Amino acid sequence: MTKSQIVEELAERADLTKRAAEDALNGLLEVVTGELAKGNKVTLTGFGTFLVRTRAARMGRNPQTGDPIHIPEQVTPAFRAGSALKDAVK
Repeated sequence: MTKSQIVEELAERADLTKRAAEDALNGLLEVVTGELAKGNKVTLTGFGTFLVRTRAARMGRNPQTGDPIHIPEQVTPAFRAGSALKDAVK
């Protein structure tokens, strides 16, 4: 499902215009993105939790030359599904 399909479905279910539904979706995405950028987690009860995880630094290999390379520590976004979402998918 694409973003435009989500907007159409949201507009239909919430009895909104497509523009209002798109503004609401964009607002939600901006809030989640902003909070994750600050290092905070966002919990939507029953749906899940968006959080930031840190990957430790490690050694890797250049696939072309086989030389070892250092891969630095990285911060990545993650999602942990809530129990209601897990039950709905089963």
